[in-house]
Amino acid sequence: MSFTLNIETDFSPQEVCEAIRSALEHEKHVAKYKVKRYSIICEDFEAKFGYSSSELRARFEAGNMGDESDFFDWYAAKRGFDHWNKRLEILSGISL
Repeated sequence: MSFTLNIETDFSPQEVCEAIRSALEHEKHVAKYKVKRYSIICEDFEAKFGYSSSELRARFEAGNMGDESDFFDWYAAKRGFDHWNKRLEILSGISL
């Protein structure tokens, strides 16, 4: 896939490229951190309840879980993990 980027600035293409590269690297770092943190939370809940986070998400979205606050926290962590993991995958596929 190719991508066109319109740059409206007086800075050199090299300076703009470096700024974009730096921003992408920072965002990748943030995404890696978030994936790790959400993964740890999910693993703790998996150990506590004895089933996978994917199974929890499917049950939760089907309305087959109780009202225990742990399930809401676990569901939020799983969604956070999925979001940041996808974002990391997207960012990892970008090169300048």
